[in-house]
Amino acid sequence: MQAVSTTPVTVKNPPAQAAPSRAYWLKTLHQWHWISSALCLIGMLLFAFTGITLNHAADIPATPVVQNKTVELPEALRAAIAVKDDEPDNAALPPALHAWLAQALGVGLPDTAAEWSPEEIYLSLPRPGGDAWLRIERESGSVEYERTDRGWISYLNDLHKGRHTGIAWKWFLDIFSVACLVFCITGLFILKFHAAARPTTWPMVGAGLVIPLLLVILFIH
Repeated sequence: MQAVSTTPVTVKNPPAQAAPSRAYWLKTLHQWHWISSALCLIGMLLFAFTGITLNHAADIPATPVVQNKTVELPEALRAAIAVKDDEPDNAALPPALHAWLAQALGVGLPDTAAEWSPEEIYLSLPRPGGDAWLRIERESGSVEYERTDRGWISYLNDLHKGRHTGIAWKWFLDIFSVACLVFCITGLFILKFHAAARPTTWPMVGAGLVIPLLLVILFIH
């Protein structure tokens, strides 16, 4: 008569034990992925569009529009621009002069330093999509202001490059870049979770790396 073993048999079920953990991480990744994608959506559209316009900048016609304004400083403000022996080469405009110029010219003037020479005071006013400058003749008190506008395509291109956009836009670019990193990294991990059921996942990811790498090696010198 054959003996029957009474030793208990332990049945391991790793997939069942791992399922709750997998579901938790997948849910967390999807949550971060959609939040970062929502934050990035409009910025991504802007940067994708301006990537095309920058790549074809020479093919997009632009006719700069130049505006000129001239005014004369009142006698009360002439003393503010009088030549002094100990004046610096670079200094901000005096507050009273700054306020009068902004009102007389109808433009917003930053509190940046101007270039002071015995003959004139020159204030460079670079801006996205164009340029501007202001010049004051110290002897005559004549003020000349010129603004160049190169159109909205040029404006959007400069936003893409962060050219003369100020500190607030630079902060936006930094935050947008972090959100894009979160979007891409969470997307990569989500691909990893689904790769077993989608055999073309990693070949496509590899193609996204190999294609630009080959273009750089073969065509960019």
